[in-house]
Amino acid sequence: MAKPSPEEQLEELKRGVVDLHVEEDLLKRLKEDRPLKIKAGFDPTRPDLHLGHTVLMNKMRQFQELGHEVIFVVGDFTAMIGDPSGRSATRPVATREEILEGAKTYAEQAFKVLDADATRVVYNSEWLGKMQFDDVIRLAGKYTLARMMERDDFSKRWAEHASISIHELLYPLVQAQDSVELECDVELGGTDQLFNLMVGREIMSRNDQRPQIVMTTPILEGLSAREESGTIVGDKMSKSLDNYVGVAEPPLTQLGKLMSITDGVMWRYYELLSAEPKAIISKRKAACADGSMNPKEAKMALAKEIVARYHDADEADEAERKWEAQFSRGEVPEDMRKVTLKLHDPQMSVAHVLVGAKLVPSTSEGRRRIKGGAVQVDGEKVTDVQAALTKGGPYVIRAGKRAYAEVTLA
Repeated sequence: MAKPSPEEQLEELKRGVVDLHVEEDLLKRLKEDRPLKIKAGFDPTRPDLHLGHTVLMNKMRQFQELGHEVIFVVGDFTAMIGDPSGRSATRPVATREEILEGAKTYAEQAFKVLDADATRVVYNSEWLGKMQFDDVIRLAGKYTLARMMERDDFSKRWAEHASISIHELLYPLVQAQDSVELECDVELGGTDQLFNLMVGREIMSRNDQRPQIVMTTPILEGLSAREESGTIVGDKMSKSLDNYVGVAEPPLTQLGKLMSITDGVMWRYYELLSAEPKAIISKRKAACADGSMNPKEAKMALAKEIVARYHDADEADEAERKWEAQFSRGEVPEDMRKVTLKLHDPQMSVAHVLVGAKLVPSTSEGRRRIKGGAVQVDGEKVTDVQAALTKGGPYVIRAGKRAYAEVTLA
């Protein structure tokens, strides 16, 4: 297959992009017929990636498929500062141990999206950790406080007399220093990163470098989002808000969570997560609108696509079978109670889960029902009284003909 022209590459790369500074410069660099250096940074403050992260990674993959070099920056140094983007208050600084633990799984999970052979993984402590205090002073001298306070989160906190720590003001500067060290052509980020990325352009110019092109991708809303008057309303996908689908979660958990989104939000997920051609998605959406396709069928197609991507097609089929057994055959009541139980150990016995969910009055009754074959977890019968569940969920627990609960272990 012939390599796409610079103009064709530009059109493909613009798909789904919110901000692009500067389009003309990107086209000019594409015409230079060389691999561009594409940078994206991730601070490993939490060890697991979710589908919200993959919106950006899918754009990185696009660049890879067009022959460009993707640089995955693990922000093991910047994570110690803590990115204030979108924050209404100073957040706690992660410990070195937490950062290293988070970094362990980042690359492994990222390679479920990215081509490992075409990805350069770097840790920004390699250069930031070597900076002396006079280096930091010189870097700080390349940007003004007035410009820094133009940032929405800083200006709002200042107006509200909320705390802003000096180290937070340094974050955009050290992120910009990453771009200087890597001499990147393009930096990618979510829309909440636009200010930081634009600082990178200015600091590169102050270092007599060609300013990077800035490209931002949308922020994916969480599972609890809804559509109101054609607009998606809701918090962004976040582990701390428990409205996420984890890249490393089990197939049935992923599929079940995706099937829980509203029909209106489904098309937003199609737009940002699906690899299906736009023509097929548009045809599917039109079929749902005219009644020739059930929206549940379209949602299942998306859910299975996502599960197959992070697991495989067979596991996606099996997850569908289990989900159908639970929810589509009238086996599970629509008003099933949702319960969250706090874990104090790595796992909790199914008998104790039954008690915590108020499906049985005691653990002895729970064990009796387990022995009698009356207990199911996610459609699978439990017969071992020692069986236990680990952190996660939601698990659909059945303890009798109509005794159901949806349980999350946190």
